[in-house]
Amino acid sequence: MITEDQAPVIDFLAAPSTHGGAPTKRIETHASIVFLAGARAYKLKRAVRFDYLDFSTSERRHALCEAEVRLNRRTAPTLYRGVLAVTRQDDGWYALGGKDRPVDWLVEMNRFPQEALFDRQASVGALGIELMAPLAAAIADFHKSAEHRSDHGGKAGMSWVIEGNAAGFAEFGRSCLDRSAAYRVTEESRRELDRRAEMLERRRQSGFVRQCHGDLHLRNIVLLDGRPTLFDAVEFNDEISCTDVFYDLAFLLMDLWRRRLPRHANTVWNRYLVETADFDGVSLVPLFLSCRAAVRAKTSATAAQLQEDLQRRSELEALAREYLAMAERLLHPPPPCLLAVGGLSGSGKSTLALGLAPSVGAVPGAAVLRSDDTRKRLCNVPLLQRLGPEGYSSHVSERVYSSLAEQAALVLGAGHSVLVDAVYARASDRRVIEEVAEAISVPFVGLWLDAPERVMIDRTAQRRNDSSDADASVVRIQRAQDTGEIRWCRLDASVSAAAVLGSAIERVRERLPDVLNIVTDEAH
Repeated sequence: MITEDQAPVIDFLAAPSTHGGAPTKRIETHASIVFLAGARAYKLKRAVRFDYLDFSTSERRHALCEAEVRLNRRTAPTLYRGVLAVTRQDDGWYALGGKDRPVDWLVEMNRFPQEALFDRQASVGALGIELMAPLAAAIADFHKSAEHRSDHGGKAGMSWVIEGNAAGFAEFGRSCLDRSAAYRVTEESRRELDRRAEMLERRRQSGFVRQCHGDLHLRNIVLLDGRPTLFDAVEFNDEISCTDVFYDLAFLLMDLWRRRLPRHANTVWNRYLVETADFDGVSLVPLFLSCRAAVRAKTSATAAQLQEDLQRRSELEALAREYLAMAERLLHPPPPCLLAVGGLSGSGKSTLALGLAPSVGAVPGAAVLRSDDTRKRLCNVPLLQRLGPEGYSSHVSERVYSSLAEQAALVLGAGHSVLVDAVYARASDRRVIEEVAEAISVPFVGLWLDAPERVMIDRTAQRRNDSSDADASVVRIQRAQDTGEIRWCRLDASVSAAAVLGSAIERVRERLPDVLNIVTDEAH
């Protein structure tokens, strides 16, 4: 509901004369208008009140502008300049930051090229997968430092989301959403919420509900100074922003998957798990992803009803139906499985694991557990810091393989597929990971990669920004060891990575025909 006439302020901000003659461009949403002029961007909050958002008075808009700057400086300190008043002079003219009476308020930002937005890059197939690991690391760092908010989240927080979606389907989705599908999504979400209530409450009480971003999708991520940067976090409703960290991440994962970027989604997912070691909440991911898709179905249907352009209305209605169908699918994940990729250093295990993982199990693909990452975590050193000989003692190696088995059991027990990436040169280590699958009664496939020594040495020499410390000497030591009888599926890893991946998919499909879910990645 509109509460004030802001037309004079909008006309003032849209005029080039306000900005020293610089041409202006407007970006509008239901809640704000952003004016781009010269090197600046000015965000005006609309004078509106919705059930989840209240910008109804100038005083409230001022307070929320201050909150927006404060919250977003956590992740984008160079982007947010501050809060600027729009003042009205005695003669009736308006001014930016004048000394007269403020009539409205703006968030002032440094302008960036719109092409730097991740959603723009994704729409033209230019979103580089190499940006996903640093993006996940940035999100993990943000979540670690975010304020704990145990007064929100938990079962009540997710119930608020589900019931809000149901109300939106009923009010705005009548003309474009299938009523039975909307009913199924709501009822199945409620049942899943009841099943996961204890986990949600335990995580709330343990500090996993924090002052998060709240709107973490590709349109709110930009490449600044070569780094993925989060901006435009929700400041207007703590019910939206104070959530479980996994629910915050789920918006991005859902957005990437819907855009047919499964490798991107899986890379973000796995790097986040490496950075946080937060395997506890994996069982919540299907519900979180579904709720994120359902929110998008609701907001798309709502936006469609407000559109006067018939073509745009039709597009938004189709999008709402797509999101609703996705929300329903996500509530029915396939059963978990355990895959293991073994082979000597340089055989291409990690390349295969990361290539195969997006196609295994539930969205966003298998959790990849790397022995190299686990070793660094156990030794309490950064992923890219090289370990000395003490980090590769038999005692440490035993701890690594034991930890991999424990992590795999935890994730599998939560209902999510796992792909373990480790040398597995010893028969006893291979047996340990096989026993994990047997104990949990999930299907298992082991893949072993064979490659000539010179190929493996060349590959280890070419590694960059990788947690593995293996070099030529390590390869030669491993080659001299007795691996015993290898009963896993053996693959020729001397060929291209694409060929190895194709062979691996064939072997897995032969043994577990219902496990793979091949999704084409549209990014190249």
